[in-house]
Amino acid sequence: MYIVDGIAYAGDPAPMMKVCGVRPLSGYRLWLRFNNEEVKIYDCTPLLNKSVFRPLADESVFRSVYLDYGVPVWNGGEIDIAPEELYEKGIPAESE
Repeated sequence: MYIVDGIAYAGDPAPMMKVCGVRPLSGYRLWLRFNNEEVKIYDCTPLLNKSVFRPLADESVFRSVYLDYGVPVWNGGEIDIAPEELYEKGIPAESE
């Protein structure tokens, strides 16, 4: 049992998801290692149609990805993707 904001929950709290390794791949995909040791591939192509992610369509910008406190970022932190999104929608690297 654990308590958050005065509310008791059964079980153990889920650990905060963080990315501890990132590499840009061809086709606007990211190779990601998470703090639970899982490795996944995330396809960023669908994001490129959204205005905030349009700069990533420039391959040199996309390839400049780096980690900032466990979050993949670009353009000095102006663009980021939540680790939870990457984990939930990423596919296991073994299936690649």
